[in-house]
Amino acid sequence: MNGKSITIIIGGGIAAYKSLELIRLFKKAGAGVRAVLTSSGAEFVTPLSISALTGEPVYQNLFDLDDEANMGHIQLSRSADLVIVAPATADLMAKMAHGLANDLATTVLLATDAPVLIAPAMNVRMWEHAATQRNLSALEADGIGRIGPDEGDMACGEFGFGRMAEPDVIFSAAQTALGAPGPLTGKHILMTSGPTHEPIDPVRYIANRSSGRQGAAIAAALVKRGARVSYITGPVTVPTPKGIDEIRVETAKQMFDAVKAALPADAAIFAAAVADWRVDCAGDTKLKKEKGALPSFSFCENPDILASISALPKAERPALVVGFAAETDNVLQNARTKKIRKNCDWLLANDVSGDVMGGANNQITVLSDKGEDPWPIMDKKDVATRLVKQLTEALTNS
Repeated sequence: MNGKSITIIIGGGIAAYKSLELIRLFKKAGAGVRAVLTSSGAEFVTPLSISALTGEPVYQNLFDLDDEANMGHIQLSRSADLVIVAPATADLMAKMAHGLANDLATTVLLATDAPVLIAPAMNVRMWEHAATQRNLSALEADGIGRIGPDEGDMACGEFGFGRMAEPDVIFSAAQTALGAPGPLTGKHILMTSGPTHEPIDPVRYIANRSSGRQGAAIAAALVKRGARVSYITGPVTVPTPKGIDEIRVETAKQMFDAVKAALPADAAIFAAAVADWRVDCAGDTKLKKEKGALPSFSFCENPDILASISALPKAERPALVVGFAAETDNVLQNARTKKIRKNCDWLLANDVSGDVMGGANNQITVLSDKGEDPWPIMDKKDVATRLVKQLTEALTNS
């Protein structure tokens, strides 16, 4: 962080006190920090406490003539290597998403050409509101990075997602955004995503409803932590995360071959919804419809990718093998049986009885040797963040 310049925009929320610790972490790492304090943020932390930590004036007023002469909003926005909004309130996110610039904070954000990270913090109902989620989607489409929010108790007495991420997590994300080594730097993670298409003839195929959203979100979260990712995906329409080694396949057999070719790896995450069976003898030409005659097919099993990799000798096997179990009923019972049969380290039981497969949310229970950890329904990006955080802890503490 030596020589790096960080601009921290402090929004109005009880979590504003965490920004003081965040400033301390940056200063300790050798970064220069300038703070922009919103009028509502000043209700929670004082300019004096911020200035004492940054060693710089605190910028508050867009029309402060002295600031405009010495450190105008354009210079303030352009001098930063990274801009962090912490806490990012629902109001600030809405203004950012719509390009408003009616105070110093939003003007700096609209004028900056530096990377921007937001750390949302708000009531759980505000976070889940359709308007906030629309604004979040717009910000992410604009390239804005996000850290959190976390799940937990809130100052308002409610429980859920909306707590601002802890300062050390934001600091780690900032390091990665600035090109500093992340906690998974030097680790090779192999993962699969999306469906497989098993041909019936050159025109038709057997498939499932997997969109690849969950796998893409996991791959993106791994890259943010510095991992080298071999991303083997079936046919999907979701965008490919940046910074990964993508291998496109169509069938389960092609996916299995690509997985074996990508080894060795420190960890393997099998998020793909692989077809269990394929047509034994797919037609070379299109099957024609004949009146009164229905086609019949014989099937054979596809390779069991998860079980095969889990069964490799210790010297060849990834240190951590993670599988998914998409179930519509008896979710935990079926997942427990599958974990034993597949012999993987972690199995994420995935309840797909609702609008999950192909949808934006997921409901997960993690089965491991430590027991069962049920997660609440959450956005697939939040599932990815939580999974990668636990994977990082497992790999770095082993």
